[in-house]
Amino acid sequence: MPQRILVLLAHPVRRRSRANAALAEAARRVEGVRLHDLYDAYPDFLIDVEAEQALLLEHDVIVFQHPIYWYSSPAILKEWQDLVLEHGFAYGREGTALAGKSLLSAVTAGGGEASYSPGGLNRRSIEEFLRPFEATARLCHMRWLPPFILHGTHLLEPAALERHAADYAALLQDLRDMVEA
Repeated sequence: MPQRILVLLAHPVRRRSRANAALAEAARRVEGVRLHDLYDAYPDFLIDVEAEQALLLEHDVIVFQHPIYWYSSPAILKEWQDLVLEHGFAYGREGTALAGKSLLSAVTAGGGEASYSPGGLNRRSIEEFLRPFEATARLCHMRWLPPFILHGTHLLEPAALERHAADYAALLQDLRDMVEA
């Protein structure tokens, strides 16, 4: 049975983001993937917790797609986590609703890969900045998947961006077709 995938897109100005727009469009074209734009759904940040929890229950793989903003995610994704991943639902003694599901971070960064290295401008890799998301997966008894990272988005040529979007779509297809052990 194919895995059901929920992509939670969090980009406050997606219309100005070639990279996230291309990744979102690639995700939208993959059968079995539901793209859920948090800023479109909640422009006032009034998140419907019950509806979001119901969406999580309907899917096997959860993807947080967003740009790296100040070494983390845009504000709405943090707000979403604070409200939706509540004690008794996502974690805690009786919070097992997400146990066994998979979590993937799909992130974009304007800076090149070298800038996210010990000797680079940011002194750390993006994987290190994603550790709070990995810890969230662990707390919720989810499987943390290796992240999809797109570096250097400001300088990407259109053909390169298309290749990365195709790689993202292929990853989502592979996750969809993954057989549970």
